[in-house]
Amino acid sequence: MSAINIGQAVVLGIVEGVTEFLPVSSTGHLKITEGLMDIPVDDKSVVAFTAVIQVGAIAAVLLYFFRDIRRFATAWGRGLVNREERYHHDYKFAWWVIYATIPIVVVGLAAKPLIEGPLASLWVVAASLIVGSGLMWLADRMGRHKRGEDDTSVKDAMLVGSSQILALLFPGFSRSGATMATGLMLDLDRLAATRLSFFLGIPSLTGAGLYELKDAMGGGVGTVPLAVGTVVSFAVAYASIAWLLKFVAKHSFNAFVIYRIVIGLVLFGLLGSGALNA
Repeated sequence: MSAINIGQAVVLGIVEGVTEFLPVSSTGHLKITEGLMDIPVDDKSVVAFTAVIQVGAIAAVLLYFFRDIRRFATAWGRGLVNREERYHHDYKFAWWVIYATIPIVVVGLAAKPLIEGPLASLWVVAASLIVGSGLMWLADRMGRHKRGEDDTSVKDAMLVGSSQILALLFPGFSRSGATMATGLMLDLDRLAATRLSFFLGIPSLTGAGLYELKDAMGGGVGTVPLAVGTVVSFAVAYASIAWLLKFVAKHSFNAFVIYRIVIGLVLFGLLGSGALNA
């Protein structure tokens, strides 16, 4: 019997699609939702399921940013065979995304037992939601928002890419929240920080999904629920991306900060009262 049925897969796909790129922690929301539906959050096949359906959200990014990605890929290809092209920012940026993915891959492989074990607790999610909101609040106020996407450097990419480790180790911290906050601290404007977060998420999330695919399909989650969750997350994520880019162009991250704190406190209350199993 599948650990996740089709109805639950639809719900989890919606949650993943809505929250993957918002700075509110998709992993945290998925674990909360799984807990409310009595799905064991520390089951290896369930952990793998949540990683695999992220591929649907990543597919939405690939489609939404297809022109940008094609531009980077073309510049990278030209630079490999033409020395003069290597001075182009797009060529450098493509390499920076590759470099910036290495830290999270290394930590992800080394800390896999912790990520799937003690750190999968909903207590960790609740604490990370609140601590992460504090970082976002500080970053939004400390950052000078004066640098655009064309002003990014290899230092920016490496620091923002490495910040993804926080979300990997502490579900609830939010990969998007950590990367956006780091970008803001480096004085990128909100739109540039958000777009950089999207691009850096493509290799890391795709790699995690493909790596976990064998555990999801071979450990108790059926192929149909997995496919349904992935397709739903793709459709919902595409709409979520369009909304977020319009939102950050005109608003601060205050709404996300407040939301995270509220959810974190509610989660602490549910866990403390025994209404929800960690």
